[in-house]
Amino acid sequence: MAGPLSDVKVVELGGIGPVPHAGMMLADLGAEVIQIVRPGAAVGVTDILHRGKRSVGLDLKRPAGVEVLLELVTTVDVLIEGFRPGVAERLGVGPEPCRERNPTLVYGRMTGWGQDGPLAGAAGHDIDYIAVAGALGAIGPADTPVPPLNLVGDFGGGSMLLLVGVLAALHQARSSGAGDVVDAAMVDGAALLMAMHHGGLAGGWWNGERGSDLFDGTAPFYTTYATSDGEWMAVGALEPEFYSALLSGLGIETEDLPAQMDRTGWTGLRQRFAEVFSTRSRREWEETFAGTDACVVGVYTMAEAPGHAHLRTRATFVEVDGIVQPAPAPRFSSGSLAPGPVPLSGSDTDAVLVALGYDSLSISRLRADGVIS
Repeated sequence: MAGPLSDVKVVELGGIGPVPHAGMMLADLGAEVIQIVRPGAAVGVTDILHRGKRSVGLDLKRPAGVEVLLELVTTVDVLIEGFRPGVAERLGVGPEPCRERNPTLVYGRMTGWGQDGPLAGAAGHDIDYIAVAGALGAIGPADTPVPPLNLVGDFGGGSMLLLVGVLAALHQARSSGAGDVVDAAMVDGAALLMAMHHGGLAGGWWNGERGSDLFDGTAPFYTTYATSDGEWMAVGALEPEFYSALLSGLGIETEDLPAQMDRTGWTGLRQRFAEVFSTRSRREWEETFAGTDACVVGVYTMAEAPGHAHLRTRATFVEVDGIVQPAPAPRFSSGSLAPGPVPLSGSDTDAVLVALGYDSLSISRLRADGVIS
């Protein structure tokens, strides 16, 4: 299928992390995404976040490069950028000049701290944003917070928040004729992901302390256990019926066990479960719990995941140019989405400029001056 966003055209100002990820998803969904990269920037086939896009090498530090971008902006629906606050304005490609050229433009901005506030101009990374947002402090065992890769800030709280904002503003622009500027901040997104837990604090079912939540690995029925072959099993038997299926699979009688929600018995219960899980391999436990509602599965590495029977059936992973990678998601009943290849850096520069009305002589001059690649 062409994709539900096949009538959407996007300019992505090159960066790392959340903005390319958001651009990748827009391209996966059918949008034409034109990524602006520095002339001479290296892009390899393993740079999966660039898949399905067109690549234009353009130097935005040169006035002629800025003018090319502003002309390009008149032909698109969305622009997304991930500069620190004020950088796009200093380059001359901030919201004001872009929306002067295209009043219906949705201008999506992705930063760590947001466009304003005391930390707006400060450097930071995923770990910093989720720390301030209260997410990092809730993740991990009682004795130490554990960074959950860079999933919560960069992608869950960053890319996904930017996508929601851009698509909402695009919907509004198409009905009202007026564009908008979207201020997506990773610190805001990480805080938003904690909404349920804030409800828990207010409702009294969670005290806010790390190592006390049902979902942080403290509960013996929601954690991981080592197997005899050095692998791991993940257990998520929260509900009573699932917990009962867990005990049945482990061959443990309930008579001599504390109540499931009796926290005073959790330490002993965890030790008991660990001893049992250590007696068999991961494969043996997977076979034991197959077809049950115990919510027990093997812990797979990234390399192993594409080979899991369920993921193979759903084609959750695909191979493009010899690189195994996650397939586009979500899915649509109208057809399947297929990711495009990673473009060579600047490979679409001439074609995009020709579509803007530049002739071969003008393109040659821009290239000779180092404005394009």
